[in-house]
Amino acid sequence: MNEGRKWWALAAVGTGVLVSTIDGSIVNIALNTLVQAFASNLNVVEWVVLGYLLTLVCTLLIMGRLGDMYGKRRMYLIGFALFTIASLLCATAPSIAALIGFRVLQGIGAAMIQAVGPALLVTAFPARERGMALGAIGSFVAAGILIGPALGGVLLQYVGWEAIFFVNLPIGVLGWWLTIRSIAPDHTTRPGQRFDLIGAVLMAVTLFCLLLGLTEGPLWGWGDSRVIGLFAASLIGGILFVWWEWRHPQPMLQLRMFRRLAFSLNLLAALILFLGISFNLLLTPLFFQLVYQFDLQRTGLMLMALPIALSLTSPISGRLSDRFGPRVLTIVGLLVTGCALLGLSTTTPVTPPLQMLSFLILLGFGVGLFQSPNNSTVLGNAPPEALGVASGLLAVVRTVGQTGGIALAGAIWASQIFALNGGPVTPITAAPPPILAGGYDIAMRVAALLAAIAIVPSLIGGYALQRQMAPARPPVAD
Repeated sequence: MNEGRKWWALAAVGTGVLVSTIDGSIVNIALNTLVQAFASNLNVVEWVVLGYLLTLVCTLLIMGRLGDMYGKRRMYLIGFALFTIASLLCATAPSIAALIGFRVLQGIGAAMIQAVGPALLVTAFPARERGMALGAIGSFVAAGILIGPALGGVLLQYVGWEAIFFVNLPIGVLGWWLTIRSIAPDHTTRPGQRFDLIGAVLMAVTLFCLLLGLTEGPLWGWGDSRVIGLFAASLIGGILFVWWEWRHPQPMLQLRMFRRLAFSLNLLAALILFLGISFNLLLTPLFFQLVYQFDLQRTGLMLMALPIALSLTSPISGRLSDRFGPRVLTIVGLLVTGCALLGLSTTTPVTPPLQMLSFLILLGFGVGLFQSPNNSTVLGNAPPEALGVASGLLAVVRTVGQTGGIALAGAIWASQIFALNGGPVTPITAAPPPILAGGYDIAMRVAALLAAIAIVPSLIGGYALQRQMAPARPPVAD
């Protein structure tokens, strides 16, 4: 690929990542509007969000595998087309049931985009620039997180809920054109390959039950028979999936990939880190509103600090990774992240908001330092014929970590508030600000501990990568 074309490829993949990230958050702000528009209730309307996210996660690996089998560019183009058509259908949905169904269709398209997008960049850029390209994708993700709620608020206020889906149409057309223009047709199709349908179903059921249990556990209660049943089904499905994949001659997920320590341990480090930083995603907005008594606008402005810092740091970190290697950057990123989370834990009702803002910026820097080199290490150690699956795994790990982290953060926060209050308080948000801050303190300390724990697999994985890249010693002459 010539020098100019690779940047167009980055724009094409970045557009897909941006629009699918925006769509994961832009609808959240419209839930109350949708309740009124369709004369429904929140328990039903929340599936407009859940249907999209669960479909996205449960089909990521499937789409990655299909991309490896039939061509990543082809899968990416189909995904963009499906996502754009589904957006049009969502905007014209006649009922809430139809809207949920179209959001599921949109989730399938987003899974195609996100599963093979990073893999397309790995093939579009030379290995010496891989970290920089993946770092730029991190900036697109951060931009999507920033733009989603803000854009949704403006469109809802001045246009209507349909506009949050119509806005995807020009972006979808642009992304399709950029992909056609910049990414050459690949020749990675392997007609002799068979798709592992049973493995795909087992994996999708396992992830669906796990994520639904983690999502609904705080609402239904962790001892609820439905939650226990979902976790049991997820465990059984996971065991059956591993057993089947070992036996299948052409598995959907090549388990032998995990024998590469630099691949498997850096994936594990990412999972643990996302568990930790999800504490901030859930609890810091609540702290601003319940302890500092900020309104929604001021809270939103404060929360922008993290994705802005992340978007600025990711491409720089990726470029440094290409030049000096990923090992030191990932460890420094985890250390900075842990320190930022520990700093947030010291916040009290009388702490100046500027101090909290500085730690949020530091947290964005830490995550940005870690993410680009870590993703580059994972994709760089995946087999070339399984890049789509490896790319999908990164997205699955991110989502599972965030979902599990939010559930864990909520449980720790609530239990600490009950302990400080001397008993349950209903609703929990009615607890006095000092008690709410005390629960936040303990929860963020646990988050900092998780960031510190992630250093262990990252160190071992980095050491394995260093040994793998070290030149062999010449034999000693007699």
